Amino acid sequence: MPATTEPAVRPDLAGYYGQQARWSPCGDGLQCAALTVPLDYAQPGSGQTFTLPLVKHPADDPARRIGSLVFNPGGPGGSGVETLKSGGLDSFGKQARARFDIIGFDPRGVAGSQPALDCTPPDEPANPGPTASGTPAPLYPRTPAERAAALADADREAAACKARSAGILPHVGTLDAARDLDVLRAVLGDDKLTYLGWSYGTYLGTIYGEQFPHRVRAMVLDGAVDPSLDWAGLALRQAKGFQRAVDDYADRCAAVVGQACPAGTPDGIRALITDLYETAARDSAPATGPERRLDQNTLHTAITTSMYSPDSQWQPLSEALGAARRGNAAKLIALAEPDPGHHDDGPETGGDQAPDNSDAALTAVNCLDTPYPADPQAYWDLLDRAHREAGVFGAGSVLSTLTCRTWPAGPLKPHRATPAGLPPVLVVGTTGDPATTYEEAQALAAQLPGGMLLTYRGPGHTAYGRGNACVTDAVDAYLVGLVPVRAGGSC
Repeated sequence: MPATTEPAVRPDLAGYYGQQARWSPCGDGLQCAALTVPLDYAQPGSGQTFTLPLVKHPADDPARRIGSLVFNPGGPGGSGVETLKSGGLDSFGKQARARFDIIGFDPRGVAGSQPALDCTPPDEPANPGPTASGTPAPLYPRTPAERAAALADADREAAACKARSAGILPHVGTLDAARDLDVLRAVLGDDKLTYLGWSYGTYLGTIYGEQFPHRVRAMVLDGAVDPSLDWAGLALRQAKGFQRAVDDYADRCAAVVGQACPAGTPDGIRALITDLYETAARDSAPATGPERRLDQNTLHTAITTSMYSPDSQWQPLSEALGAARRGNAAKLIALAEPDPGHHDDGPETGGDQAPDNSDAALTAVNCLDTPYPADPQAYWDLLDRAHREAGVFGAGSVLSTLTCRTWPAGPLKPHRATPAGLPPVLVVGTTGDPATTYEEAQALAAQLPGGMLLTYRGPGHTAYGRGNACVTDAVDAYLVGLVPVRAGGSC
């Protein structure tokens, strides 16, 4: 889907491409500015716009500066501004920091963007929450009544998004975000874009590369999304990814956390997790008192979200599982509670953040980017298949798509990436990635002309920025000197 007309020379976009970023200090050696982009690229002169926050860490070696390195931390819904403000600079190698201005931005509708997405529901029990009978909503709804309740919750969520953000919902998809990226490139003064995307950021990079292949200097896509997968393929792939990740946790627990493992053997850990799921489904496990109990959804959230960063998350998970085995599930409940300082994709963030609307952005962008069926039966058929193929890990991946059933259709469709003229792109895949599986990295690298695959053999989500010197050196050498990664390269 290459751009048919060079946007930078279109008269109706000239004002956007020609704007000047007004940088001002915003703490810790950073500079901040704002970017204005049209709400609707089909009507850029309408006067309706998004204002997107920008943040910059100037190159450590300005005399040898190459240009800007723009990044997206993932999501969709991750804030590049808060990532950089909250210590994300450490995720970039020394060579990258020396030779590039590191640029973070909030995509349209996300975090500090104005306007921003708002899908806040009316005051009502959250999902998953107690049903009318007072029992927790099941992780895997089986009966007609359970499925009707899950569908009603999803439809209410979609209705809340439409009620509060109807004016921008059709305009927050990745196709428009990629067009914003090209405006940003021009405003930064770069003839060609140097880009690094984690997780969802790989999809944004792919769509940019398809529209503007001649504007890419270098592109790193870490934790790849395969654009050829449809909604069902994406849900099944992720369900199996988390199933494998938890299995990896059992196998590698002793090597990562030592004596803190909740059982003495991998099979013992697997048995404990299985028993906790069964107990939570049958009779919620106690926490600190009778008023707080561990239901299956809470347990599932605690376990799956702990698969992203083994170095920092497996120890607390192990301690929580051990406590639950001894009869106290309070630590597992705490792990499932939202942490305002953590994003599931890319580097971790924390500190003083813009309002976090990442859940709304995740729903809005995913629903707009991929066509979803309107018939509820399609979801129940996939739910049953996912449960057969991935057990407890199949349900969440499918149920999270229910909200998209009534969403407005977007312009993108599942497709093999065909960015003719794109220079060689570096795809980084982690063999134990739970959320964007290694198979997706392999698929994307094969689709891109000259695509190079760097394999990180280990658990966790994404690889660059996690302290592995082999990955850091290979990525930085490519970003700085365009040094290719040999076929079969691994770390």
